[in-house]
Amino acid sequence: MREHNRLFCRAVAERLDCPGPVVEFGAFQVPGEERIADLRALFPGRPYVGCDLRPGTGVDRIEDVSAPTFAPGSVGTVVCLETLEHVFEVRRAFDAIHALLAPGGVFVMTSPLDFKIHAHPEDYWRMTPECLRRMLRPYGARLVAAQGVASWPHTVMAVAVKAPVPPATRATLDAVLPRYRELVLAAHAARPWRVRAREALSRLYRSKGERRKLARFATVEGHVEDGPTPP
Repeated sequence: MREHNRLFCRAVAERLDCPGPVVEFGAFQVPGEERIADLRALFPGRPYVGCDLRPGTGVDRIEDVSAPTFAPGSVGTVVCLETLEHVFEVRRAFDAIHALLAPGGVFVMTSPLDFKIHAHPEDYWRMTPECLRRMLRPYGARLVAAQGVASWPHTVMAVAVKAPVPPATRATLDAVLPRYRELVLAAHAARPWRVRAREALSRLYRSKGERRKLARFATVEGHVEDGPTPP
């Protein structure tokens, strides 16, 4: 998992009331990524269940997100960070998540777009912002965003709330991206000077397109939509 995905989840957890229990699909923590992949501390005081197709660090329960065994309407918040690109039945997974969420439940997800093939254990899909809007149209409210160059973002992300939507949700969704931008810029500025110097030097021999991607890596744009949209 890349660190900015954790920061997006943190921004959501800080600005929205994410009800419990919290269920994370794709909870297996790849060796070396434990510091950023452990999301439990972002949801203090809430029951938390880490799910994955394989046992390991961070996994409490073996589950397939495209065919989960949780009772319909029994989950308060679902988290899927850089996970759904690894699910072959991805449309079925989106439908299953909506079904298992309780009314007012929250779905937080991110997925790479401009990123290398990374098999954990397989890598199937790259979803555009428009794809996420269609997948999330049954929800009562949704924020869909993309980070990087607008025409070729490196990451897409979303948070959606199942209807009926609590009255204050629109305001809290509007507050997610400003908080996320703050976190991303702070993390970018806090990088060791050697990393920043190496990046600056690398710009000298990179192409114009590569320099543009580096310059806009932390740029994120998105907007909030209300109400389920028709098919």
